[in-house]
Amino acid sequence: MTDEVPYPAETAAPQHAAAQHPDPRAAAPRSAVPYGTPDTPRVAVRGEASLEVEPETATLTVTAGARGKDRRAALHDLTRRNTAILELARGYGEAVEKLESGALSISPEPDRHGRGEKIRAYSGHVRITVVLNDFTALGELTSRLARQELTRVDGPWWALRPGSPAHREARRQAVRDAVTRAREYAEALGAELTALVELSDPGADDGARPPAPGFAGARGFRAAAPGAADDAPSIDLEPQRQTVYAQVNARFTMSPPAL
Repeated sequence: MTDEVPYPAETAAPQHAAAQHPDPRAAAPRSAVPYGTPDTPRVAVRGEASLEVEPETATLTVTAGARGKDRRAALHDLTRRNTAILELARGYGEAVEKLESGALSISPEPDRHGRGEKIRAYSGHVRITVVLNDFTALGELTSRLARQELTRVDGPWWALRPGSPAHREARRQAVRDAVTRAREYAEALGAELTALVELSDPGADDGARPPAPGFAGARGFRAAAPGAADDAPSIDLEPQRQTVYAQVNARFTMSPPAL
């Protein structure tokens, strides 16, 4: 006869598998709800600002073309016109902030009524971007560019620089607008603001991009000239004011309202 050995109390009943291997998701703390309490209410607002300012730059897109019966002649004419445009723009010194050459192409034109690979002519074009910061020279330069042979001028496209102080001022005014709105809400309840809890761009928390600063649509001018006289009058171009827009989200705490 053998004595029975009692099962240890701490192991008398096997635990449930879920208790042995707890789900880490079940233990994860829930994110705090962005609401206040009766003693410390929160107020959430959106501040906005819209400014109208003078543009800082004007951009012209100049496209020179050439056409000839053989490739070499077309390329020669295109090179000559490209050089003339660059020299003309460089002659305005510091008024031209940026001068860039874009795409250049020379392509054959097949004979529409022929067969095989017969080429009727060669055509080409080159694109040049001219950015000015002195608008007093804009009208004269636009007219002179438009008088070049087989040259097309598009623009001006009015704009602000990415680091313009106007963007910073719009953001500051948006913050001040948020504070003003929150204070008005608190005062309407007989309370007052006590602290700033959060300040963010729209969409900063959910990964979405905040709206870009708004601009008024750029006013453009187009000209294509086969070679007019050099004494043609300059074009009077009036700068178009730009609209800068900014938004900000803000959360504040306030004292208990007097309800």
